[in-house]
Parts: sequence; structure tokens; C-alpha cells
Amino acid sequence: MLRLGEMTVTPLVEGDFALDGGALFGAVPRPLWERRFPPDERNRVNLVTRAMLVSGCGRHLLVDPGIGERWDGKSRAIYGLHHADGGLEGALERAGLTRADITDVVLSHLHFDVAGALTREEAGQARLAFPRATVHLQRRHWKWAHHPSEKDRGSFRHPDFALLERSGQLHLLEGATELYPGVHLVVSEGHTVGMQLVRLEQAGQTLMFCGDLIPTTAHLHAPWVPAFDLYPLTSIEEKRQLLAQAVEEGWRLFFTRDPALAACTVKDDGAGQVVVDAVLA
Repeated sequence: MLRLGEMTVTPLVEGDFALDGGALFGAVPRPLWERRFPPDERNRVNLVTRAMLVSGCGRHLLVDPGIGERWDGKSRAIYGLHHADGGLEGALERAGLTRADITDVVLSHLHFDVAGALTREEAGQARLAFPRATVHLQRRHWKWAHHPSEKDRGSFRHPDFALLERSGQLHLLEGATELYPGVHLVVSEGHTVGMQLVRLEQAGQTLMFCGDLIPTTAHLHAPWVPAFDLYPLTSIEEKRQLLAQAVEEGWRLFFTRDPALAACTVKDDGAGQVVVDAVLA
């Protein structure tokens, strides 16, 4: 748990899953990335789905709830899905909350590993998992997700889109904005079209939710870009700018996929590489 003025930030681990190491690290040779993430016999590396809960001023805002549990046996085997300790519901309970307490869900984008947990199955039917929450998403990404490219078509669960649209809970945004006092949404274009990151600012402190722009601490290396990214050169430039500001201004960074570390500050190692400074969570 981290505090920024009146805000409390709690990392919530929904579960873990596995991705192909080559896909996660793109053009980076395996001998380099396997030192940090040893692969299994299927070349998969273990990751977590970690949501960020922001509480304060009478609101409970959840960022990227996770992959969800509505998956068949084949998909569970492919991605090594595992929800321990009650999954997201258990993590919320340990934070003293239920799904009904969530007032806002911010989706960085609609890929299944971040937005799958937006729905759940009740009495044999799919329903929104957070019945009282407003769901915030960039309009450009909403449009893209309905007509994606061949490269990223498999990253979306289109049946969930109609459920979200009919709910009346969807709030589409037009670019960067301050959603609530101290809660800033920043648009990022490297991983997918119209992705949004969350920057919290209060009491002279800044915490940046890095999302899939910097999913693990290994991706602090600017050229280490997942093969999933639609525009890898854009990702590299966005990372360089974000990390330069994080080092200069002492930002805290929040990671959604790193199994070992949820948040840290960063520093320049003297050779031009940004590395972990102080582990915060």
C-alpha cells in the first residue's frame, strides 16, 4: 500500500499467467531476457495480472482489473491461467471492499489480459463485474477495438463490447484529461491505438501507472519492446520521455506484470540506463 496525500494506492494481484518469452521481449535475444525471466519448457515466462486500486475522496478507482475467469480449458492451458487466493474478488476483500464498492474502472485499453475481468459469469450469463462503476476509456481505442488490424485482432474479446455499450456505464474520453483532482489520464500510442496511462499527483508526489508501455522492470530498457506493440519505435520514444521525467522528478512507477515488484522509484545507473532505485511494493 502506498500513500499520496489523501490517496491510497493498493496493488491487487488477480492471478498469474504465462506468455511466450519471444513475444514479451520482441527482438531481444533469449540469452539476455532469460536471465531475468527463466522460461518454461514451452518458452513461456510467468507474469502476474496486477490491478491498481486508488482510494480517496469517497471514490474507489480500479485500473485494469485483469484477465478474468471466463476462459475455457484450452485457453487456460495455453496461457497457464491461475487465480489463487480468490482472484480479484479475494484481493478486493483483503482490501476491505467488494465489487459493488468500485466507483470507477479505468481501462488502459481493451486487450483481454487487462479488460477480461470487466465481465463475470452469473447464473450462466455474462454480466459486468462492477455494477456501480463508470468505465473510462479513450474513444479512439474504442473505435480501433471494433475494427482492429490483423496483427492484434486476437487480443480483443468482442462479445464483451456489446455488454459494456448496453450497460450505460461506458464513458468515452477525448484525449488526455484530469479525470478527478490529481488523477490524470495520459494517452500512449505505441502499444495500441489510443491507450491511456494513469498519472497520480498529490502532495508533491507522482505515481505513474505504466501499463503495457513498461509491463515489467526488465522493460525499463527502452529498446526492450514486446512483439505485441503495433508501433515499437513509438513505444521506445514514449518510454524514453517517461523515464527521463521519472528520474528527474522522483516519480514512483507502478508495474502490472512483474511477478516480483509492484512499484519502485528509478535512477540513471551512470551509463545511460534507467534501473530500479528503491523498491516500494
